Amino acid sequence: MKPVNFDYARPGEVSGALKLIADEGLTVKIVAGSQSLGPMLNMRLVQPDLLVDITGIEELRRFDERPDEIEFGACITHADIEDLRIPDVTCGALPSVARGIAYRAVRNRGTVGGSLTHADPSADWHSIMAALGAKVVLRGPAGERTIPVEDYMLGALEADLGPGEMLVSIKVPKLSRSARWGYYKSCRKTGEFAHAIGAFLADPDRGVIRVVIGATESRPIVITDAGNIIGDGRAERLDAAFDSHAVSEVIEAAGMTNPIDKQTHIVALGRALEQAQSA
Repeated sequence: MKPVNFDYARPGEVSGALKLIADEGLTVKIVAGSQSLGPMLNMRLVQPDLLVDITGIEELRRFDERPDEIEFGACITHADIEDLRIPDVTCGALPSVARGIAYRAVRNRGTVGGSLTHADPSADWHSIMAALGAKVVLRGPAGERTIPVEDYMLGALEADLGPGEMLVSIKVPKLSRSARWGYYKSCRKTGEFAHAIGAFLADPDRGVIRVVIGATESRPIVITDAGNIIGDGRAERLDAAFDSHAVSEVIEAAGMTNPIDKQTHIVALGRALEQAQSA
């Protein structure tokens, strides 16, 4: 099957893109890497009147490193992070996760902003970014707003974008030297979307202990104060302090009741903790 006929525009500035997507008389879709949108167009799951290509906007390809964070544009690719064209402020977390996304051809074109906005629960960036405490910057007719990554996904394939808004950048906090992180995803084969994701960050110097359970049927389960699950993050063996019963209760409260699904996600988190111990 082939896409329906649509018009195509490639603005050179964010302001130009915002003008195009503000037309309420048209069905407008933004395209960047096209790794998810391309197949959806071919299957006619999406039938736009206008496709707005934002890859020509230089602002969306820049980064700005600050004392406490790095902010990079929505069109930064997975490969940009994998190959360290974007400075790593996460003690290896982001490059490591980037290397495990699909295949190199996908990573060369797929963008971080596109993945976050597509909001597939099984994708990697929502889970690791939520664990790191990252935020997204949205711009639209009413100006800019910044929200935590975990609040950006409203549900499966649904992002918190108002009329005429687009994601322009992602802000990632710098981790301290004492930080420890872990990330594990359960897949049947390399390159496949995950069936379960476990991610955590323990950064005692900043008082941060976060746990994320991803690849659910909806938004990731984020525990922003996970001290009762993994202690204070300073223990030599994090799995010794790992309270699987507490995790099970959190998962059930989020609506996951299937015992196999629960156990798969608990194991994923446990293996993320093991990864952090061996780092």
